[in-house]
Amino acid sequence: MLDLRRFPSVGASLQAAIDRWPDEVCLIEADRERENHRLTYRQFEGLALPLASALQEMGMPEAFRAAIIMTNQSKWLVSAYAVFYAGGILIPLDYKLTGREHVELLTHSRTRVLIIEYHLWRQLRQSEGFDRLALPLVLVTETPAGADLLGAQRWEECRRPEAPRFVARRRTDTACIVYSSGTGGRPKGCMMTHDNYLEQCRSLTALYPFWPGVRYLSILPTNHAIDFMVGFFGPFICGAAVVHLRTLRPEFVRDAFPRYQITYVSLVPMVLKNLERGLCTRFAGLPPFKRSLLGALTAMNRSLTRRRPWLGLSRLLLRDVHRAFGGKLRAIFVGGAFTEPSTLQFFYDLGIPVANGYGLTEAGTAVTLNDFRPFRADTVGRPLPGMEVRISDPDGEGIGEVLVRSKTVMAGYLDDAELTAETIVDGWVRTGDLGRLDAMGHLQLFGRKKNMIVTEGGKNIYPEDIENVFDSLAVKEFCVFARNYLWPQKGLGREELVLVLHPDAGKTVDAELLEEVRRRNRRLPDFKRIRSYLPWSSDFPRTASMKIKRPDLARLITEGAGEDGLRPLAD
Repeated sequence: MLDLRRFPSVGASLQAAIDRWPDEVCLIEADRERENHRLTYRQFEGLALPLASALQEMGMPEAFRAAIIMTNQSKWLVSAYAVFYAGGILIPLDYKLTGREHVELLTHSRTRVLIIEYHLWRQLRQSEGFDRLALPLVLVTETPAGADLLGAQRWEECRRPEAPRFVARRRTDTACIVYSSGTGGRPKGCMMTHDNYLEQCRSLTALYPFWPGVRYLSILPTNHAIDFMVGFFGPFICGAAVVHLRTLRPEFVRDAFPRYQITYVSLVPMVLKNLERGLCTRFAGLPPFKRSLLGALTAMNRSLTRRRPWLGLSRLLLRDVHRAFGGKLRAIFVGGAFTEPSTLQFFYDLGIPVANGYGLTEAGTAVTLNDFRPFRADTVGRPLPGMEVRISDPDGEGIGEVLVRSKTVMAGYLDDAELTAETIVDGWVRTGDLGRLDAMGHLQLFGRKKNMIVTEGGKNIYPEDIENVFDSLAVKEFCVFARNYLWPQKGLGREELVLVLHPDAGKTVDAELLEEVRRRNRRLPDFKRIRSYLPWSSDFPRTASMKIKRPDLARLITEGAGEDGLRPLAD
């Protein structure tokens, strides 16, 4: 890979990568069974530079702000490189947001260039507040023939033959404005510098290197901090390739692993859990002899790799399992929300290491990551190289707020000095997450500080900590709340805990499930035990990174269920 210490900006490092590996494949785009195209680094540059030239000819000033609202595809990365080459600041926005939310963020960021897919452009134009947007240039991709773009231009036609001028940027300059998923009604645009990205990439590739021939399957949206780093910047500066799928239907995602011999992939915990369920269903359908043999081989692999992954051995013992994943998969990255330890152990026992990590937008992409030295399913790993983590004001159990300091910490929130000062204190980011560092330097998380419940007896209860006990419960999803959080102002002594259960499709909260809940509940100290449960029939609201939006879920429950829906969890 390139020595990123030598480069002043993201654009300069990408330019050097293209010069070093011009004939290596960098992008593959597929749609269902059909492959749309694959690009070498030279071809990728051939698409990006005419766009960069057009941006410059249209009079875009240096450090212009350009937003991208697109699904995963090659045009996303081509556009991003063109913006960096022309000296712009990239604003990657989540295409799953509503039109109103897009209007709000485009206004807040003072975007001058918008690059957007046609169906999203139509949605945006019909949104409240759109007429007040000031967008000098809008480029729309995949526009049907004859469609009226109302002043916008076709991305495919925005090209100039003249060679663009590469605009140099400094490490301290803003490279991207990234909006944190937990905005809570207040736009939080994290100003990420070129230095932030260069240092984050150095940290990650020191632990998990890429090289020419490596193929990364991009499933998360490219605007997501994880995929932007390990699904774009990281592979590109190492000469590797990114595989984009224009569909996320499970059967086509499964087919991509053997078809493209995927090396790495990043998933959110919910997708990883669904993958686990699918594999368990397949294993359960095997003839008894094959099922017994699989169990014996899995147990053998678990024993022999207890301390460290041994990919060669695992691929030999569990050949059919690894063949289904293409035979080249080295690791799955997972983050963005809590991952059940049993799920991590399930894949590790099959010889498929899941690198569980922890991070936040304000501190770059990842702060900690499991390095498998040894494998630990109960933590989010150790701090990455260059990351400092400490626990503020730990209680008697060593639990306190997680603080982070590193070169990857953002420059601040856009136009919000007050919030920046509250979040970054003496160079340390106050994450709002509760954690504990063990003797080996591994970080254990216990939930969000603002979710903490304090009982009348002065005991601290962390809902996420209690949820660990119900790991792998046979439901689609579940969540723990304090009853008084859902129905406040009901008097004192109402800190009892409620378990919200959303069963799988076609199933109910039956006697067998409740008995399992009771059995696990008995493991908890009395003051932490669930006292009642609430059946829930709708999907939980989630952020772009698939974290449960607890305040939103609480509001839906209080508006739609009422305390009459609560049922006691009699022991």
